Amino acid sequence: MSQPSPRRALTEGPVGSQLIRLTLPMIWGIFAVMAIELADAYFVGQLGTLELAAMSFTFPVTMVLSNLAIGLGVGASSVIARAIGEGNPQRVQRLTTNSLFLSLLIVVVCVLFGFLTLDPLFTALGAEPDILPLIREYMHIWYLGMVFLVVPMVGNTAIRAAGNSEIPSLIMTLAAITNIGLNPLLIFGLGGFPRLELQGAALATVAARALSLVLALLFLHFRQHMLSLFLPTWEDVRGCWSRILHVGLPAAGTNMVIPISAGIITSLMAGFGPEAVAGFGVASRLELLSLSALAALSTSVAPFIGQNWGAKRYQRVQESLRLSFFFCLGWGILMTVLLGLGSTTIAAQFDSNPEVIEVTASYLRIVPLSYAGTGLLLTVSAAFNALGKPLAAVILSLTRMFLVYIPLAYVGSQWIGVNGVFLAACIANWGVGLGAVWWSRRSEQFRPPILVEQPLSG
Repeated sequence: MSQPSPRRALTEGPVGSQLIRLTLPMIWGIFAVMAIELADAYFVGQLGTLELAAMSFTFPVTMVLSNLAIGLGVGASSVIARAIGEGNPQRVQRLTTNSLFLSLLIVVVCVLFGFLTLDPLFTALGAEPDILPLIREYMHIWYLGMVFLVVPMVGNTAIRAAGNSEIPSLIMTLAAITNIGLNPLLIFGLGGFPRLELQGAALATVAARALSLVLALLFLHFRQHMLSLFLPTWEDVRGCWSRILHVGLPAAGTNMVIPISAGIITSLMAGFGPEAVAGFGVASRLELLSLSALAALSTSVAPFIGQNWGAKRYQRVQESLRLSFFFCLGWGILMTVLLGLGSTTIAAQFDSNPEVIEVTASYLRIVPLSYAGTGLLLTVSAAFNALGKPLAAVILSLTRMFLVYIPLAYVGSQWIGVNGVFLAACIANWGVGLGAVWWSRRSEQFRPPILVEQPLSG
Protein backbone atom coordinates (compact mmCIF):
# COMPACT_ATOMS: atom_id res chain seq x y z
CA MET A 1 0.00 0.00 0.00
CA SER A 2 1.40 3.41 -0.95
CA GLN A 3 2.06 5.89 1.79
CA PRO A 4 0.38 9.32 1.86
CA SER A 5 2.83 11.99 0.76
CA PRO A 6 3.73 14.70 3.26
CA ARG A 7 4.66 16.99 0.41
CA ARG A 8 3.48 20.56 0.26
CA ALA A 9 5.25 21.67 -2.89
CA LEU A 10 7.58 24.62 -2.54
CA THR A 11 8.78 24.02 -6.08
CA GLU A 12 5.83 25.77 -7.73
CA GLY A 13 4.37 29.26 -7.65
CA PRO A 14 6.03 32.68 -7.31
CA VAL A 15 9.15 32.58 -5.15
CA GLY A 16 8.30 35.72 -3.18
CA SER A 17 4.80 34.50 -2.34
CA GLN A 18 6.10 31.12 -1.21
CA LEU A 19 8.68 32.72 1.07
CA ILE A 20 6.07 35.05 2.56
CA ARG A 21 3.69 32.14 3.15
CA LEU A 22 6.43 30.23 4.94
CA THR A 23 7.91 33.15 6.85
CA LEU A 24 4.89 35.03 8.21
CA PRO A 25 3.63 32.18 10.43
CA MET A 26 7.19 31.50 11.58
CA ILE A 27 7.70 35.14 12.56
CA TRP A 28 4.79 34.83 14.92
CA GLY A 29 5.88 31.44 16.20
CA ILE A 30 9.47 32.50 16.87
CA PHE A 31 8.23 35.79 18.33
CA ALA A 32 6.10 33.75 20.74
CA VAL A 33 9.07 31.61 21.80
CA MET A 34 11.29 34.64 22.29
CA ALA A 35 8.50 36.27 24.29
CA ILE A 36 8.97 33.43 26.78
CA GLU A 37 12.53 34.60 27.41
CA LEU A 38 11.39 38.18 27.87
CA ALA A 39 8.53 37.16 30.17
CA ASP A 40 10.94 35.11 32.28
CA ALA A 41 13.29 38.10 32.55
CA TYR A 42 10.41 40.44 33.40
CA PHE A 43 8.91 38.31 36.18
CA VAL A 44 12.26 37.22 37.62
CA GLY A 45 13.37 40.85 37.54
CA GLN A 46 10.58 41.61 40.01
CA LEU A 47 12.30 39.29 42.50
CA GLY A 48 15.49 41.40 42.46
CA THR A 49 18.70 42.16 40.59
CA LEU A 50 20.49 39.14 42.08
CA GLU A 51 17.83 36.74 40.78
CA LEU A 52 17.90 38.44 37.38
CA ALA A 53 21.69 38.11 37.30
CA ALA A 54 21.40 34.40 38.18
CA MET A 55 19.02 33.84 35.26
CA SER A 56 21.34 35.82 33.00
CA PHE A 57 24.18 33.45 33.89
CA THR A 58 22.01 30.49 32.84
CA PHE A 59 21.13 32.07 29.50
CA PRO A 60 24.29 31.07 27.55
CA VAL A 61 24.05 27.49 28.82
CA THR A 62 20.36 27.03 28.05
CA MET A 63 20.95 28.59 24.64
CA VAL A 64 23.83 26.20 23.91
CA LEU A 65 21.54 23.24 24.51
CA SER A 66 18.65 24.87 22.65
CA ASN A 67 20.92 25.45 19.68
CA LEU A 68 22.03 21.83 19.83
CA ALA A 69 18.37 20.94 19.31
CA ILE A 70 18.09 23.48 16.51
CA GLY A 71 21.18 22.01 14.85
CA LEU A 72 19.73 18.51 14.96
CA GLY A 73 16.56 19.94 13.47
CA VAL A 74 18.54 21.60 10.69
CA GLY A 75 20.16 18.28 9.84
CA ALA A 76 16.81 16.50 9.84
CA SER A 77 15.17 19.26 7.81
CA SER A 78 17.93 19.21 5.20
CA VAL A 79 17.65 15.50 4.45
CA ILE A 80 13.85 15.36 4.85
CA ALA A 81 13.21 18.33 2.54
CA ARG A 82 15.40 16.87 -0.18
CA ALA A 83 13.65 13.49 0.21
CA ILE A 84 10.30 15.24 -0.17
CA GLY A 85 11.56 17.10 -3.24
CA GLU A 86 12.62 13.76 -4.71
CA GLY A 87 9.15 12.31 -3.98
CA ASN A 88 10.14 9.51 -1.57
CA PRO A 89 7.54 9.32 1.28
CA GLN A 90 8.87 6.06 2.77
CA ARG A 91 12.31 7.57 3.15
CA VAL A 92 10.74 10.68 4.67
CA GLN A 93 9.08 8.54 7.36
CA ARG A 94 12.31 6.73 8.22
CA LEU A 95 14.31 9.95 8.40
CA THR A 96 11.74 11.71 10.58
CA THR A 97 11.30 8.85 13.04
CA ASN A 98 15.01 8.17 13.37
CA SER A 99 15.76 11.87 13.88
CA LEU A 100 13.44 11.89 16.91
CA PHE A 101 15.13 8.82 18.39
CA LEU A 102 18.51 10.45 17.84
CA SER A 103 17.43 13.63 19.64
CA LEU A 104 16.18 11.57 22.60
CA LEU A 105 19.54 9.80 22.90
CA ILE A 106 21.43 13.07 22.82
CA VAL A 107 19.18 14.52 25.54
CA VAL A 108 20.17 11.75 27.95
CA VAL A 109 23.88 12.42 27.40
CA CYS A 110 23.45 16.20 27.80
CA VAL A 111 21.44 15.92 31.01
CA LEU A 112 24.02 13.66 32.65
CA PHE A 113 26.85 15.97 31.59
CA GLY A 114 24.92 19.04 32.77
CA PHE A 115 24.40 17.74 36.30
CA LEU A 116 28.03 16.66 36.62
CA THR A 117 29.43 20.04 35.55
CA LEU A 118 26.88 22.48 36.99
CA ASP A 119 28.93 24.23 39.67
CA PRO A 120 32.30 24.26 37.85
CA LEU A 121 30.69 25.54 34.65
CA PHE A 122 28.90 28.50 36.20
CA THR A 123 31.86 29.32 38.40
CA ALA A 124 33.96 29.51 35.23
CA LEU A 125 31.38 31.90 33.76
CA GLY A 126 32.00 34.25 36.68
CA ALA A 127 29.09 33.43 39.01
CA GLU A 128 29.83 34.41 42.60
CA PRO A 129 29.08 32.01 45.53
CA ASP A 130 25.97 33.99 46.53
CA ILE A 131 24.46 33.49 43.04
CA LEU A 132 25.29 29.77 42.60
CA PRO A 133 22.42 28.48 44.82
CA LEU A 134 19.94 30.46 42.71
CA ILE A 135 21.43 29.03 39.53
CA ARG A 136 21.13 25.50 40.92
CA GLU A 137 17.44 26.03 41.71
CA TYR A 138 16.73 26.91 38.10
CA MET A 139 19.03 24.52 36.25
CA HIS A 140 18.14 21.35 38.17
CA ILE A 141 14.59 21.60 36.88
CA TRP A 142 15.60 22.86 33.44
CA TYR A 143 17.96 19.93 32.87
CA LEU A 144 15.34 17.36 33.91
CA GLY A 145 12.88 18.88 31.43
CA MET A 146 15.34 19.04 28.55
CA VAL A 147 13.64 16.20 26.67
CA PHE A 148 10.62 18.46 26.30
CA LEU A 149 12.83 21.08 24.66
CA VAL A 150 14.87 19.05 22.19
CA VAL A 151 12.43 16.49 20.79
CA PRO A 152 9.64 18.95 19.83
CA MET A 153 12.20 21.28 18.22
CA VAL A 154 13.33 18.47 15.95
CA GLY A 155 9.72 17.46 15.32
CA ASN A 156 8.74 20.99 14.33
CA THR A 157 11.61 21.28 11.86
CA ALA A 158 10.43 18.04 10.25
CA ILE A 159 6.97 19.56 9.82
CA ARG A 160 8.48 22.70 8.27
CA ALA A 161 10.56 20.56 5.92
CA ALA A 162 7.27 19.41 4.43
CA GLY A 163 6.40 23.04 3.68
CA ASN A 164 4.04 23.55 6.62
CA SER A 165 5.05 26.51 8.78
CA GLU A 166 1.60 27.25 10.20
CA ILE A 167 1.36 24.27 12.53
CA PRO A 168 4.84 24.69 14.09
CA SER A 169 3.98 28.35 14.66
CA LEU A 170 0.70 27.40 16.32
CA ILE A 171 2.47 24.87 18.55
CA MET A 172 5.10 27.45 19.52
CA THR A 173 2.39 30.02 20.26
CA LEU A 174 0.42 27.66 22.50
CA ALA A 175 3.63 26.81 24.36
CA ALA A 176 4.39 30.51 24.84
CA ILE A 177 0.89 31.24 26.17
CA THR A 178 1.21 28.34 28.61
CA ASN A 179 4.64 29.44 29.80
CA ILE A 180 3.76 33.10 30.23
CA GLY A 181 0.49 32.23 31.95
CA LEU A 182 2.19 29.91 34.43
CA ASN A 183 5.07 32.28 35.20
CA PRO A 184 3.34 34.61 37.70
CA LEU A 185 1.44 31.70 39.28
CA LEU A 186 4.52 29.62 39.99
CA ILE A 187 7.08 32.39 40.57
CA PHE A 188 5.00 34.49 42.98
CA GLY A 189 2.61 31.82 44.30
CA LEU A 190 -0.59 33.34 42.93
CA GLY A 191 -3.93 31.53 42.59
CA GLY A 192 -3.20 28.99 45.31
CA PHE A 193 0.11 27.85 43.80
CA PRO A 194 3.22 27.69 46.04
CA ARG A 195 5.75 30.53 45.69
CA LEU A 196 8.68 28.88 43.89
CA GLU A 197 10.53 31.93 42.53
CA LEU A 198 13.31 30.78 40.13
CA GLN A 199 12.17 27.17 40.36
CA GLY A 200 8.73 28.34 39.29
CA ALA A 201 10.18 29.97 36.17
CA ALA A 202 11.91 26.71 35.26
CA LEU A 203 8.77 24.64 35.89
CA ALA A 204 6.69 26.95 33.70
CA THR A 205 9.17 26.45 30.85
CA VAL A 206 9.17 22.66 31.24
CA ALA A 207 5.36 22.48 31.28
CA ALA A 208 5.09 24.57 28.13
CA ARG A 209 7.67 22.48 26.30
CA ALA A 210 5.91 19.27 27.33
CA LEU A 211 2.76 20.56 25.64
CA SER A 212 4.69 21.30 22.45
CA LEU A 213 6.14 17.76 22.48
CA VAL A 214 2.71 16.14 22.59
CA LEU A 215 1.26 18.41 19.88
CA ALA A 216 4.21 17.96 17.51
CA LEU A 217 4.15 14.16 17.74
CA LEU A 218 0.38 14.01 17.23
CA PHE A 219 0.54 16.18 14.12
CA LEU A 220 3.51 14.34 12.65
CA HIS A 221 1.76 10.99 13.00
CA PHE A 222 -1.91 11.66 12.31
CA ARG A 223 -1.81 14.54 9.81
CA GLN A 224 1.54 14.48 8.04
CA HIS A 225 2.01 10.67 8.17
CA MET A 226 5.72 11.24 8.71
CA LEU A 227 6.29 8.75 11.53
CA SER A 228 6.95 5.04 11.12
CA LEU A 229 5.61 2.64 13.75
CA PHE A 230 7.77 -0.23 12.53
CA LEU A 231 10.97 -1.11 14.37
CA PRO A 232 13.87 -0.23 12.04
CA THR A 233 16.98 -2.29 11.59
CA TRP A 234 20.24 -1.04 13.09
CA GLU A 235 21.65 -0.57 9.58
CA ASP A 236 18.71 1.65 8.67
CA VAL A 237 19.04 3.68 11.88
CA ARG A 238 22.77 4.07 11.44
CA GLY A 239 22.37 5.20 7.84
CA CYS A 240 19.70 7.75 8.73
CA TRP A 241 21.65 9.08 11.70
CA SER A 242 24.74 9.41 9.55
CA ARG A 243 22.90 11.54 6.96
CA ILE A 244 21.25 13.67 9.64
CA LEU A 245 24.44 14.19 11.62
CA HIS A 246 26.42 15.02 8.49
CA VAL A 247 24.53 18.31 8.44
CA GLY A 248 23.17 18.34 12.00
CA LEU A 249 26.46 18.19 13.90
CA PRO A 250 28.12 21.06 12.02
CA ALA A 251 24.86 23.01 12.18
CA ALA A 252 24.60 22.38 15.92
CA GLY A 253 28.21 23.42 16.30
CA THR A 254 27.53 26.55 14.28
CA ASN A 255 24.47 27.45 16.34
CA MET A 256 26.22 26.71 19.63
CA VAL A 257 29.07 29.05 18.76
CA ILE A 258 26.77 32.01 19.48
CA PRO A 259 25.74 31.03 23.04
CA ILE A 260 29.23 29.75 23.84
CA SER A 261 30.63 33.12 22.85
CA ALA A 262 27.79 34.72 24.82
CA GLY A 263 29.10 32.83 27.84
CA ILE A 264 32.56 34.26 27.22
CA ILE A 265 31.09 37.75 26.86
CA THR A 266 29.05 37.19 30.05
CA SER A 267 32.29 36.43 31.89
CA LEU A 268 33.69 39.71 30.51
CA MET A 269 30.59 41.55 31.69
CA ALA A 270 30.92 39.94 35.14
CA GLY A 271 34.05 42.02 35.58
CA PHE A 272 31.80 45.10 35.60
CA GLY A 273 29.50 43.68 38.33
CA PRO A 274 26.19 41.80 38.60
CA GLU A 275 24.30 44.86 37.32
CA ALA A 276 26.19 44.66 34.02
CA VAL A 277 25.46 40.92 33.76
CA ALA A 278 21.77 41.53 34.46
CA GLY A 279 21.60 44.32 31.87
CA PHE A 280 23.41 42.21 29.26
CA GLY A 281 21.03 39.32 29.98
CA VAL A 282 17.95 41.50 29.44
CA ALA A 283 19.42 42.98 26.24
CA SER A 284 20.26 39.50 24.91
CA ARG A 285 16.67 38.39 25.36
CA LEU A 286 15.39 41.55 23.70
CA GLU A 287 17.76 40.88 20.83
CA LEU A 288 16.33 37.41 20.29
CA LEU A 289 12.87 38.94 20.02
CA SER A 290 14.09 41.66 17.66
CA LEU A 291 15.74 39.09 15.40
CA SER A 292 12.64 36.87 15.28
CA ALA A 293 11.74 37.92 11.73
CA LEU A 294 15.25 37.23 10.48
CA ALA A 295 15.34 33.88 12.29
CA ALA A 296 11.96 33.02 10.76
CA LEU A 297 13.24 33.91 7.30
CA SER A 298 16.33 31.73 7.64
CA THR A 299 14.15 28.90 8.97
CA SER A 300 11.88 29.23 5.93
CA VAL A 301 14.68 29.54 3.39
CA ALA A 302 16.10 26.15 4.40
CA PRO A 303 13.17 23.91 3.37
CA PHE A 304 12.47 26.10 0.33
CA ILE A 305 16.02 25.69 -0.95
CA GLY A 306 16.10 22.01 0.05
CA GLN A 307 12.95 21.12 -1.89
CA ASN A 308 13.86 23.19 -4.96
CA TRP A 309 17.39 21.85 -5.07
CA GLY A 310 16.06 18.30 -4.77
CA ALA A 311 13.62 19.04 -7.62
CA LYS A 312 16.43 20.69 -9.70
CA ARG A 313 14.70 24.11 -9.66
CA TYR A 314 17.96 25.99 -9.34
CA GLN A 315 16.80 29.42 -10.49
CA ARG A 316 14.27 29.47 -7.67
CA VAL A 317 17.10 28.93 -5.18
CA GLN A 318 18.96 31.99 -6.47
CA GLU A 319 15.83 34.16 -6.47
CA SER A 320 14.99 33.18 -2.88
CA LEU A 321 18.42 34.33 -1.73
CA ARG A 322 18.16 37.66 -3.55
CA LEU A 323 14.75 38.45 -2.00
CA SER A 324 15.94 37.35 1.43
CA PHE A 325 18.91 39.71 1.35
CA PHE A 326 16.66 42.71 0.64
CA PHE A 327 14.39 41.75 3.54
CA CYS A 328 17.36 41.53 5.93
CA LEU A 329 18.41 45.08 5.08
CA GLY A 330 14.90 46.48 5.55
CA TRP A 331 14.33 44.72 8.87
CA GLY A 332 17.70 45.81 10.19
CA ILE A 333 16.88 49.47 9.51
CA LEU A 334 13.47 49.15 11.19
CA MET A 335 14.89 47.59 14.37
CA THR A 336 17.68 50.16 14.56
CA VAL A 337 15.15 52.99 14.63
CA LEU A 338 12.64 51.40 17.00
CA LEU A 339 15.10 50.08 19.58
CA GLY A 340 17.30 53.15 19.46
CA LEU A 341 14.41 55.53 20.12
CA GLY A 342 12.88 53.41 22.88
CA SER A 343 16.03 52.03 24.49
CA THR A 344 15.72 53.58 27.96
CA THR A 345 11.97 53.15 28.22
CA ILE A 346 12.19 49.48 27.21
CA ALA A 347 15.08 48.78 29.59
CA ALA A 348 13.25 50.31 32.55
CA GLN A 349 10.46 47.72 32.26
CA PHE A 350 12.72 44.91 33.45
CA ASP A 351 14.65 46.36 36.39
CA SER A 352 14.50 49.64 38.30
CA ASN A 353 18.23 49.63 39.02
CA PRO A 354 19.76 52.60 37.08
CA GLU A 355 22.95 50.68 36.30
CA VAL A 356 21.00 47.77 34.80
CA ILE A 357 18.90 50.20 32.77
CA GLU A 358 21.96 52.00 31.42
CA VAL A 359 23.70 48.80 30.28
CA THR A 360 20.55 47.49 28.59
CA ALA A 361 19.81 50.83 26.92
CA SER A 362 23.39 51.19 25.65
CA TYR A 363 23.19 47.76 24.05
CA LEU A 364 19.90 48.66 22.33
CA ARG A 365 21.36 51.88 20.95
CA ILE A 366 24.51 50.28 19.53
CA VAL A 367 24.13 46.62 18.50
CA PRO A 368 20.89 46.89 16.43
CA LEU A 369 22.86 48.99 13.94
CA SER A 370 24.26 45.66 12.73
CA TYR A 371 21.11 43.48 12.72
CA ALA A 372 20.95 43.59 8.92
CA GLY A 373 24.42 42.01 8.82
CA THR A 374 23.24 39.34 11.25
CA GLY A 375 20.32 38.56 8.94
CA LEU A 376 22.59 38.16 5.93
CA LEU A 377 24.75 35.72 7.89
CA LEU A 378 21.74 33.70 9.10
CA THR A 379 20.29 33.44 5.59
CA VAL A 380 23.49 32.32 3.89
CA SER A 381 24.23 29.80 6.66
CA ALA A 382 20.72 28.33 6.32
CA ALA A 383 21.20 28.05 2.57
CA PHE A 384 24.49 26.17 2.91
CA ASN A 385 22.92 23.79 5.44
CA ALA A 386 19.91 23.19 3.19
CA LEU A 387 22.24 22.05 0.41
CA GLY A 388 23.93 19.60 2.77
CA LYS A 389 27.11 21.74 2.80
CA PRO A 390 27.43 22.70 6.46
CA LEU A 391 31.17 23.39 6.59
CA ALA A 392 30.76 26.87 5.12
CA ALA A 393 28.23 27.80 7.81
CA VAL A 394 30.64 26.54 10.48
CA ILE A 395 33.47 28.64 9.08
CA LEU A 396 31.32 31.78 8.95
CA SER A 397 30.12 31.35 12.52
CA LEU A 398 33.55 30.57 13.93
CA THR A 399 35.05 33.53 12.10
CA ARG A 400 32.42 35.90 13.42
CA MET A 401 32.75 34.85 17.03
CA PHE A 402 36.29 33.72 17.66
CA LEU A 403 38.30 35.65 15.08
CA VAL A 404 36.38 38.93 15.19
CA TYR A 405 33.84 39.41 18.00
CA ILE A 406 35.55 37.98 21.08
CA PRO A 407 39.03 39.48 20.42
CA LEU A 408 37.51 42.89 19.65
CA ALA A 409 35.21 42.61 22.68
CA TYR A 410 38.16 41.97 24.96
CA VAL A 411 40.08 44.93 23.56
CA GLY A 412 36.99 47.11 23.62
CA SER A 413 36.21 46.24 27.23
CA GLN A 414 39.71 47.26 28.24
CA TRP A 415 39.78 50.52 26.31
CA ILE A 416 36.17 51.71 26.33
CA GLY A 417 34.35 49.58 28.89
CA VAL A 418 30.93 47.99 28.42
CA ASN A 419 30.21 49.92 25.22
CA GLY A 420 33.42 48.57 23.70
CA VAL A 421 31.92 45.08 23.91
CA PHE A 422 28.81 46.27 22.10
CA LEU A 423 30.78 48.03 19.35
CA ALA A 424 32.71 44.80 18.78
CA ALA A 425 29.41 43.00 18.12
CA CYS A 426 28.52 45.58 15.46
CA ILE A 427 31.80 45.18 13.63
CA ALA A 428 31.58 41.38 13.72
CA ASN A 429 27.97 41.26 12.48
CA TRP A 430 28.54 43.54 9.51
CA GLY A 431 31.96 42.22 8.55
CA VAL A 432 31.05 38.55 8.48
CA GLY A 433 27.50 39.16 7.19
CA LEU A 434 28.80 40.94 4.08
CA GLY A 435 31.50 38.30 3.73
CA ALA A 436 28.83 35.59 3.77
CA VAL A 437 26.95 37.24 0.90
CA TRP A 438 30.17 37.52 -1.11
CA TRP A 439 30.94 33.84 -0.46
CA SER A 440 27.46 32.70 -1.50
CA ARG A 441 27.82 34.50 -4.82
CA ARG A 442 31.27 33.06 -5.52
CA SER A 443 30.86 29.56 -4.10
CA GLU A 444 30.85 26.46 -6.29
CA GLN A 445 28.39 24.92 -3.83
CA PHE A 446 25.63 27.22 -5.13
CA ARG A 447 26.28 26.29 -8.72
CA PRO A 448 23.97 23.49 -9.89
CA PRO A 449 25.43 20.33 -11.40
CA ILE A 450 23.32 20.93 -14.52
CA LEU A 451 21.72 24.34 -14.96
CA VAL A 452 18.18 23.81 -16.19
CA GLU A 453 16.47 26.94 -17.45
CA GLN A 454 13.00 27.01 -15.87
CA PRO A 455 10.54 29.83 -15.21
CA LEU A 456 10.56 31.14 -11.63
CA SER A 457 6.78 30.90 -11.29
CA GLY A 458 6.87 27.17 -11.77
